[in-house]
Amino acid sequence: MTTGSAEEVLAIDVRNLIDSLSLTEDGGAEENGTTREDESNEPGTGSLPEQGSDIEVEVVELSSTGEGLALQKGSKRVYVVPFAVPGDTVKVKVYRHLREEGYTVADFISVVTPSTSRDDSRIQCKYFATCSGCQFQMLDYDEQLRLKRRIVEKAFRHFSQLPPELIPAIQDTIGSPLQYGYRTKLTPHFDGPPGWRRSKQPFEQCPPIGFMPKGKRNTIDIEDCPIGTDAVRLGLKSERARMAVEYGKYARGATILLRESTKRIPKKQDSSSIPALAPSADGAADIKQTPASPSPPLPEDEVVRVETEEYTDLKTCVTDNNGTSTEYVGPYVFHNPAGSFFQNNNSILPVFTDYIRQHILPPSSPPTTSPSTPSINFLIDAYSGSGLFTITLSSLIPGGSVGIDISSSSIAFASRNAAANQIPEERARFVAADARALFDSVTGDAYAPDRTVVVLDPPRKGCDADFLRQLLAFGPRRVVYVSCNVHTQARDVGMLVRGETDAGAIMASGGDGGGGAAGNGGDEEAEEAHLENLKNKTTMKKEKNKRTRYAIESLRGFDFFPQTGHVEGVAVLNRVDE
Repeated sequence: MTTGSAEEVLAIDVRNLIDSLSLTEDGGAEENGTTREDESNEPGTGSLPEQGSDIEVEVVELSSTGEGLALQKGSKRVYVVPFAVPGDTVKVKVYRHLREEGYTVADFISVVTPSTSRDDSRIQCKYFATCSGCQFQMLDYDEQLRLKRRIVEKAFRHFSQLPPELIPAIQDTIGSPLQYGYRTKLTPHFDGPPGWRRSKQPFEQCPPIGFMPKGKRNTIDIEDCPIGTDAVRLGLKSERARMAVEYGKYARGATILLRESTKRIPKKQDSSSIPALAPSADGAADIKQTPASPSPPLPEDEVVRVETEEYTDLKTCVTDNNGTSTEYVGPYVFHNPAGSFFQNNNSILPVFTDYIRQHILPPSSPPTTSPSTPSINFLIDAYSGSGLFTITLSSLIPGGSVGIDISSSSIAFASRNAAANQIPEERARFVAADARALFDSVTGDAYAPDRTVVVLDPPRKGCDADFLRQLLAFGPRRVVYVSCNVHTQARDVGMLVRGETDAGAIMASGGDGGGGAAGNGGDEEAEEAHLENLKNKTTMKKEKNKRTRYAIESLRGFDFFPQTGHVEGVAVLNRVDE
């Protein structure tokens, strides 16, 4: 299975560019009696600029990693350049030649001639083009969305191993309501003192606190990050001030957690009962009710107040990994361990979850099902985390939903979140289990495949082959696959559409279950019953053991991380009933 790593994605994009350049010159080479092997300009051969030298290159393509692919005039050598877009001519410093891979990594220095799509006045961060966090701040937001649609297109073209006719047109990328100030979690860090592994001596001065520069392993000092929410940026300022005093307590590097947490107060409450804010042990802010006396003014260095027509949101920053953060997604509330995973762009979550709600059930007359197909009554939420999909979809699933995650802590919070949203256990329950053993928890008539939809939201590495084999063997009617890595998503969706993993084709559920003992020795009655059972199972296998495969209903990207090259993907699949 392909890994879908950034290195693999970049290598494929570079190879495709090299091939396209070669194709344009093949005709001329043949006319002159030469072949590609004769050309001294072949990537990876011939004279290359010295490492450390400055050269000018023109960006001709954008990789799905967000980096520019550039050419030096008169050469087919590909240079990988950050912070540049097609049409830019840029000055770069040659960093490293990768001869086997056929390209050169270069550091961005400056723009010589800007692309028509570049406007540096759009850049809102003074660390842009140094910090590795953002790639697209110079671009119009609509152009960013177009680029991300193309990233999804290329992912399915190169990683799904499907013919073009089985891949529907990629729909337009859904944008984020906020393009800055959206990240509800940041994790800046600082490196240890020089020689800290040997000396164990604490810092003598405050170290740089921030993020890594592009292509390097050190940390650059970041005073502010404009893609963070106001509460997170306030937390960064506070933590930097704390470290300026407490740096002597540290003898090694560390990561700092900055996670936004929200306390929502309905406007219908009497103003005298609006609670005061007091810091809690976990670094958040606890609400202390003081109805008997007016609340003191909320200190500006501890809280961000957001007013709407219906409520007041008090937003604070949690810095303790073991603390608890609270988020609201539309009418739903979610509590999470502050250091655990939860989507980091709250502004797009209502739009995103609404889209999943609109697509969790099939359209009224899907082309792959017959008129007699029963309605979907059950939901399985794999990789459920703290219950985002199980809870927000619960009202649409009459038979009940089950969320499954390997983390027992996530399952505990998912159950807590269901209770906080007044969802009874019969409508949403949660089980701690490895996703590879997912269907052990949902076998039987309660989750009949014809009446079940499965939601997948795996980590970046995607689903492993064991899980996909189980999914195909179970054969749910519908699958909604959410992914933070559209390349591993394309790989996995390709296997579901083909009905096979790397190990080959997989049959639908309804097999003999692995054959038990033949019976009790010479007991003829038991033997006869066993033979009849085998006969029945053989008939069932003929009827039910058909190859399971899926058709793609729709593919779409969501921009959870504006200004970056990252895009989330949603693929909707229907089982093909033949």
